[in-house]
Amino acid sequence: MISSAKNDASTVTSVPLLDFQRGNSPLKAEILETIAEIVDSGRFVGGPFCQNLEQMVAEECQVEYAIGCASGSDALLLSLMAIDIQPGDEVICPSFTFFATASAIHRLGAKPVFVDIDPQTFNLDPSLIQSLITERTKAIIPVHLFGQCCDMDPIMAIARENDLHVIEDAAQSLGASYKGKAAGGIGSIGCFSFYPTKNLGGFGDGGMLTTNDPELASRLRLLANHGMQPRYYHKVVGVNSRLDSLQAAVLGIKMRHLSRWSAMRADNAAHYDRLMVEFGLAPMIEPPRHSMDGVHVWNQYSIRVTGGRRDQVRKAMADMNVSTEIYYPIPMHQQECFKYLNVESETMGQTELAALEVLALPIFPELEKSELRYAISCLAEAVMTGDSQLRMAS
Repeated sequence: MISSAKNDASTVTSVPLLDFQRGNSPLKAEILETIAEIVDSGRFVGGPFCQNLEQMVAEECQVEYAIGCASGSDALLLSLMAIDIQPGDEVICPSFTFFATASAIHRLGAKPVFVDIDPQTFNLDPSLIQSLITERTKAIIPVHLFGQCCDMDPIMAIARENDLHVIEDAAQSLGASYKGKAAGGIGSIGCFSFYPTKNLGGFGDGGMLTTNDPELASRLRLLANHGMQPRYYHKVVGVNSRLDSLQAAVLGIKMRHLSRWSAMRADNAAHYDRLMVEFGLAPMIEPPRHSMDGVHVWNQYSIRVTGGRRDQVRKAMADMNVSTEIYYPIPMHQQECFKYLNVESETMGQTELAALEVLALPIFPELEKSELRYAISCLAEAVMTGDSQLRMAS
């Protein structure tokens, strides 16, 4: 029955996790023309293309200020520098996140304090934050993981009660929103990445910071340019983290298509949901949960493969030429470089379970419906084959 369903998926024989060419090719001529304009101008850092992108991102995020920088990782580092995080300070963040979230804290000599996640959304659990706050706590970094905003109302309430900054790690969530408020426009500072795998991806690294605070905006821009103002005069020690014109130009062109691409991702996610039901994959496979409090932009479609079979299922799908990825196989508190924090495993139960179960399916905008069907049919075959093998073994 599964084999016939797979055959119905047209002539599809493989599904890539990402295919940059599908998104870039229709824009190639415009991009090359714009790059030529930059080459002729000789303005490779800053300038009108960077200013234009900053304005576009500020409007998207419903904020007064957007400041370009060299990467999403730098955006996190700069945000913590701007709020004057010092050695010995503590910053609360999830353990189930990309390394940059925690490494930015560590690089300033501060201590990452890891909080467990909500198993429904994979985002940090706000109900666990208060118990982690000490006299050294200076900030909270909620990570809007996979394209979905955290439950920000309780996070912001806790921050106000304890006089803490909130730095939104929105690297995966440009265009997402929470109760009508845009990701990156809720906390003190928002941090974005333009790495090519992101919903708005460049031709290399790039990042952006957003805020409504004019003093923070000025400080962020100063810190991203060596702390230099005016030229060759340094009141503070900053870093070299400037967005270049080539990246800004490419991103500015792509920005005009972001809403359409986000809608295509959402349509793919909804189609996956329907196929999960059609193929009867519950409870062996749990689809991602979408909170009704906001707009999800689906940077990832991360399912749960229950019963300790995730790696087996992933290998079987790879054998059928369906690419998948694991975000994230090792939580931050289990990374060798953070073992000195001595985080107790029982406090990270949901994080550790997610790391064993999550599997991201292809979700990029240009996927064909036949490819989505093929991916789910292969998932079903992998799961059913694994079940049969388990029954035979027992």
